[in-house]
Amino acid sequence: MEFEEVIKKRRSIRSFKGEVKDEDLMHILRLAQYAPSAGNLQAYEFIIVRDEKTKKELAKAAFGQNFISEGDVVIVSCANKRRSSLRYGKRGEELYSIQDATLATFIILLSAYERGYGTCWVGAFNENKVSKILNLPSYLRPIAIVPIGIPNESPEMPPRFPLEKIIHFEKFQ
Repeated sequence: MEFEEVIKKRRSIRSFKGEVKDEDLMHILRLAQYAPSAGNLQAYEFIIVRDEKTKKELAKAAFGQNFISEGDVVIVSCANKRRSSLRYGKRGEELYSIQDATLATFIILLSAYERGYGTCWVGAFNENKVSKILNLPSYLRPIAIVPIGIPNESPEMPPRFPLEKIIHFEKFQ
């Protein structure tokens, strides 16, 4: 599959069927390790959830987005604030660790699609509840909940702004 096709055809999937093969899951996670990160600190952690009860608890913590529990696997991407702050202080804790986790999560979305799986980036959730469900230490901040499975739907591409409306040369105009 061509890279441009992966970028243009990947969609947020909210209905799943089937299983995610362990070897595919590990391939997806290995590729996420190649995400750029501030100072190459790789300030992210991934919690892999297959337990049905835990997936349902996560869906509830995500304000009732029940499709989360339909995914065969749910990955919760976390920013490791401590790892980044050791070198970069407050900016590392508040920004770089989040950027690191975000980039790695995006690679998860793309590589899962390339392997034939659907995903959805879920950012609307109660961080404290997710942290408690997953027993996260205080230095890990959950950034995204990503259910993964075989897509059971084929959504159309949502509209995009014209490029001229979102780019600015030299200064904001």
